[in-house]
Amino acid sequence: MTDAKYRLARVRPLDAVAAPLPEQFFVRNDAADFDGPEGQLWQLVPTPFPASPANQNSAERDGWNVGQSVGQDKFTFLAPCNPANVFGMAHNTGAPGRALPPQAFHKAASSVVGPGDAIKLSPGVGYVDPEAELTVVVGQQARNLTMENAREAILGFTIGNDVSARDAQKSDELWISAKSPDTFTPLGPWIVVGLADQGVPINIVHNGTELTAASSDDLGWGVEEILVYLSSFMTLQPGDVIMTGFPAECRQITPGDEVICRVGGIGELRNPVVAGE
Repeated sequence: MTDAKYRLARVRPLDAVAAPLPEQFFVRNDAADFDGPEGQLWQLVPTPFPASPANQNSAERDGWNVGQSVGQDKFTFLAPCNPANVFGMAHNTGAPGRALPPQAFHKAASSVVGPGDAIKLSPGVGYVDPEAELTVVVGQQARNLTMENAREAILGFTIGNDVSARDAQKSDELWISAKSPDTFTPLGPWIVVGLADQGVPINIVHNGTELTAASSDDLGWGVEEILVYLSSFMTLQPGDVIMTGFPAECRQITPGDEVICRVGGIGELRNPVVAGE
């Protein structure tokens, strides 16, 4: 992973043209100030996932050609990638988790939504928590990584919200029904390449109330260890995302709420909560 810090985002033009597949483009921004004028002007770039058919740019057209600049007021942010696999790390919230062997769970790729998209809670879902997580975005195919080369597989980091239905989690040993309902994996708003991910603050803002923060240093298993573990039994694919764990305070969400997940150096992932069908 490069030391140069910049952002990559997957976006949809506000004037998107009708097509069999909805339009998507990748854009890049090198500004240090995300909110300043330069931070609002993005450059269209080729997909960072050329080996992943799910992450190809749409056909170029007027105003949307690689190399051109486009203002942030001309598009909406999508989830920053369309992953083949979404992984989470179980019991990875500090020393107690480290006392257990590393263990991952799988979230359905169909559960991924982007910034601003609604988290939909179906009737009878019970108690649901959000979990703000530093999330690895895999940049290249990787198998049998080591502690020495694990970071070569990382494109960058984004924010993930590992929405979890706790009642279902109690009765489902594999957690699939707790972790994979539609809309239960918000990602975004962008990927930060070159992020120094040690000691970054992680927290949630629930309906305007800032909950107690923690740090990426509070995770039991670190980023390199997680990559070594996962790649020891499967091949990681470009665009796969790995949610590393949630060490901070959370609070139950219900329809009508707004949840903001914050990770230092990346920004905020904001999603409303609504009643689902």
